Amino acid sequence: MKRKKWSNENKFKIVIAGMQGYITLSELCNHYEIHQSQYYRWRDQFLKEGANVFESSHSNKREEQLKKKMHKMERVIGELTLELKKTIS
Repeated sequence: MKRKKWSNENKFKIVIAGMQGYITLSELCNHYEIHQSQYYRWRDQFLKEGANVFESSHSNKREEQLKKKMHKMERVIGELTLELKKTIS
């Protein structure tokens, strides 16, 4: 049987539907043709990563700034290395 690839959005919807409890978990899993163990793995991952939703976007901005700075420094190092090789040759 071919494995189905689930998008993050679909996993989220399935987990939320299971947590709301409007239908039984077995009905939900039968509807989406997944095993209950798969649902529990997705649910556990969702609960584990859920705290990240409340993280400050400030830390993400700082991380992006550092990545840009690192990329710029790598480019400068590369240019200086090429100049050094030209002068040595």
